[in-house]
Amino acid sequence: MARLVECVPNFSEGRRPEVIEAILAEIRSIPGVLLLDAKSDASHNRTVVTFVGEPEAAKQAAFAACARAAQLINMQEHHGEHPRIGATDVIPFIPVTEVTMAECVELARSLGREIAEKLGIPVYLYEEASTRPHLKTLPQIRKGEYEGLKEAVHNPERWPDFGPHELHPTAGATVVGAREFLIAFNVNLGTDNVDVAKKIAKAIRESSGGYKNVKALGVMIEERGQAQVTINMCNYRTAPLYRVFETIKSEAARYGVNVVGSEIVGLTPLEALVDVAAFYLRLEDFKREQILEERLWEQGE
Repeated sequence: MARLVECVPNFSEGRRPEVIEAILAEIRSIPGVLLLDAKSDASHNRTVVTFVGEPEAAKQAAFAACARAAQLINMQEHHGEHPRIGATDVIPFIPVTEVTMAECVELARSLGREIAEKLGIPVYLYEEASTRPHLKTLPQIRKGEYEGLKEAVHNPERWPDFGPHELHPTAGATVVGAREFLIAFNVNLGTDNVDVAKKIAKAIRESSGGYKNVKALGVMIEERGQAQVTINMCNYRTAPLYRVFETIKSEAARYGVNVVGSEIVGLTPLEALVDVAAFYLRLEDFKREQILEERLWEQGE
């Protein structure tokens, strides 16, 4: 079985298809890498890319994409709903097959050092690759976002792990790390009152007493005139999708608001959706082996 890691870089561009395609072309150009998905959001002004490959190939693809993004994205002109600090905002590595988390940590640190040395972009390490407890999570690192980090980066407590103690003139800063599978899950509300979304986000996120391994924000989707709860499900086993979704519905009802839709950004493990189906259909003794495609996959191995 091949040694595979997943890489899910997020780029601060969701409105210019030609820029996104140029970045994707860099990833496709690396032998041994398979581009699986690219999801752009104009309101967030962000593109989430997913690819897999052998560790060294994945690292090369991530660097090439970061270098291209630095050429094409100017953070001084960037505006969007999603928190961000750089053109290539974050690059996580996730172990898939025959690769350990420790190896992904070394991969992240090696890439972070290369980005800083060759591109002059300050790099922060996060999650399993982090070296400092107070700068381990994305919210901690992104505090103040790009605009606030321009000054905060000079503070020794906010110095990057690699690179200069100042932002790149146009590319800002980049976060590189290693983590488990994450599901990016957005829930749209039937209201234009963003305060409702913010209250719901506060109720479900771990940092304010909600679900463990859940991060959430309330944002406004301007082109829809609609409030949204945008969520990072950092461990779908400890906080299943259906449980978080039901809590959002319950919290929204307190304010006389309905949930009108949801979306998953990028890819998701099948197990997470099987859990949702089992919950809502009230399936008894359902096993993953009952999924047709799973059995066909097993036969093909």
